[in-house]
Amino acid sequence: MIDFLIGNMLWWHWIIFGIILVVSEIMVPLFVIIWFGLAAIIVGFIDLLFDTPFTLEIAIWTILSVILLFLWFRYFKEKSISKSGQSDFRLKTKGIVIEKIPHGERGKVRFEAPVLGSSEWHATSEENLEVDTIVHIVEVNGQLIKVAKAS
Repeated sequence: MIDFLIGNMLWWHWIIFGIILVVSEIMVPLFVIIWFGLAAIIVGFIDLLFDTPFTLEIAIWTILSVILLFLWFRYFKEKSISKSGQSDFRLKTKGIVIEKIPHGERGKVRFEAPVLGSSEWHATSEENLEVDTIVHIVEVNGQLIKVAKAS
């Protein structure tokens, strides 16, 4: 099989193979197969211009595929942000006091975006905070959030 490929693989075979891979991305939308297809198309054009040996074509295809995948995952793929779970809060997240928070005691805060899966949390503060005070998260300690008056 390898001997057959070495002797009979032409430039347009690479391009057809690349097109098949790119089109197959439609069937399996992982946005990974497309990079192998684009690498194959590039190898086809390189073979057309320079008439390279098959083993070098395979090496170029492998290297190009890895480089394109790396670039996709490193620079171009959007970072998804979860709206629930433990990865969706930031210290800048603003909330409003809905139950008075005396210094060192518990009160309740409602946040504009869910924090760790919930919009309302018991909270403490280093200062007295009245109802309707705008606050931001200072620290999260288990099931208790420490807040401070937003500036």
